[in-house]
Amino acid sequence: MRINGTAVIHPSAFVEEGATIGPDCMVGPFAYIGAEVTLGRAVTIKSHAVVTGWTEIGDETTIFSFATVGEVPQDLKFKGERTRLVVGQRCRIREGATLNTGTEGGGGVTRVGDDCLIMTGAHVGHDSQIGDRVILVNHVAIAGHCVIGDDVIVGGLSGVHQWVRIGKGAIIGAVTMVAQDVIPYGLVQAPRGELDGLNLVGLKRRGVDRAAISALRAAYHDLAEGEGAFQDRARALAEATDNPLVREIADFILADSDRSFLTPKGGK
Repeated sequence: MRINGTAVIHPSAFVEEGATIGPDCMVGPFAYIGAEVTLGRAVTIKSHAVVTGWTEIGDETTIFSFATVGEVPQDLKFKGERTRLVVGQRCRIREGATLNTGTEGGGGVTRVGDDCLIMTGAHVGHDSQIGDRVILVNHVAIAGHCVIGDDVIVGGLSGVHQWVRIGKGAIIGAVTMVAQDVIPYGLVQAPRGELDGLNLVGLKRRGVDRAAISALRAAYHDLAEGEGAFQDRARALAEATDNPLVREIADFILADSDRSFLTPKGGK
């Protein structure tokens, strides 16, 4: 066991032999820290939280009461192989959230980026890759093998099917089931997940200038109403644009994927 001298651990907390507790950490009453857990600097584990498995928690992250972080995958193929969970810096993992380690068949590592907010009861499944500044609202379920880009927001009570990719800056409305890939900066809503335009509010909040937003809107129109198949339209965009945001969308569509796409229904 390696516990930094500046860490504060409540007497009722249980820290397994072998755990690494960094400087300025705080471990609350009745919390559990497993033998293969590493806590970075100034990590806070609140009362009754569980951090187990081969799990690394980044600096200044807070794990709230009754969250379970680093437990084994919910996958019947899992046979006890040694896999990991890596959580970035300054994340907030709220009450009752669950984050699982990876599987051997899925790459072996579940990752959560920096500055993420994982709200009450949300779930991050095995082998999923969560970007930076992602917000998973209350009781969101991210299935195994998903890829969630930076700055994505997933609304409360929504679900994301296994192997789905959600591109950077997209927003998913509440109570939505997403079973197909979502382009960067897309806006998805409706119970069965429909691509309903661009996340214009998010783009403006990020300070994207008007000219770049206009280029994105034109690109969305071309994807919705251009000639040829969806991938053909994306190739045409890639060849014609010098806008980096438009290029992100085109590259995302042309990348390898295990799912089909939510496609635009009209230029918005």
